[in-house]
Amino acid sequence: MLRREILEEMNEVQGPTPTGNSRPYRTLAEALRAHRIAEENHEFIAAITDAVGISSFIDRGRYIEAIRRGEGAALHIGKTYTNGFTEDEVVVVGSTPLRLRPSEGRAPFFYVTHPSEFRPITPVKAKRSTTPRVAAAPKVQRAPKLIERDYGVCDVCFMVKTPAGGCGCD
Repeated sequence: MLRREILEEMNEVQGPTPTGNSRPYRTLAEALRAHRIAEENHEFIAAITDAVGISSFIDRGRYIEAIRRGEGAALHIGKTYTNGFTEDEVVVVGSTPLRLRPSEGRAPFFYVTHPSEFRPITPVKAKRSTTPRVAAAPKVQRAPKLIERDYGVCDVCFMVKTPAGGCGCD
């Protein structure tokens, strides 16, 4: 009897997705795989849903709707965020309380960013060449920089004089 009630609760659909269908998921893992959410976020999202208490997961197209067991708004689990927390709600994952930020698109709720969004950007290392090293060519000394000399300016045409002392008016 209890299983039938749970299935009926899971089959309660609150509205269509952009594709026109809303289907319940059996487990969180199934929902996360279906939405192609990065695997490094699975454990974090599971900890959030355990802390809040979720009864069912529903496909809503761009996000997973997680229905709470008790009172409170449903969570929206996207690829990079989980949204639907209240301002005074404290959600602890491990021993750390989550830092909730105000939602712009779903006010008055708050959201948390998934850990994969905080990955450090690591530079790609260049592969070593398989060709053997060749001795460097000997360094050739540069010619010394020429010193510019001032030969003066002609008082008549104001042109720079040549080393011989001539100018354009001669």
